[in-house]
Amino acid sequence: MGPYRPSNVRGVIVNKSELIEAIAASADIPKAAAGRALDAMVDSVTGALKEGDQVVLVGFGTFAVKDRAARTGRNPQTGEPIEIAAAKIPSFKAGKALKDAVN
Repeated sequence: MGPYRPSNVRGVIVNKSELIEAIAASADIPKAAAGRALDAMVDSVTGALKEGDQVVLVGFGTFAVKDRAARTGRNPQTGEPIEIAAAKIPSFKAGKALKDAVN
């Protein structure tokens, strides 16, 4: 992905264009096709989550939507209590193969 990075360097951020480069190189396809494929994947996951579905990529992880309950918080400047509305939160749970690869 992009310029050479030693494997022991931590905290390096991979941006979208670097990810597209890596996909293009790995799949031996043009960068434009890799970009369209990445956009399609993100759009598909987003669409599924909007519909309330889960996306399970075995070995990689599960994208899902969780419900966050309403709660009372505090305004950090004044200390006054404020009501925080309930919300739906996108979540990702890493699969075993991904966890093992990272550790």
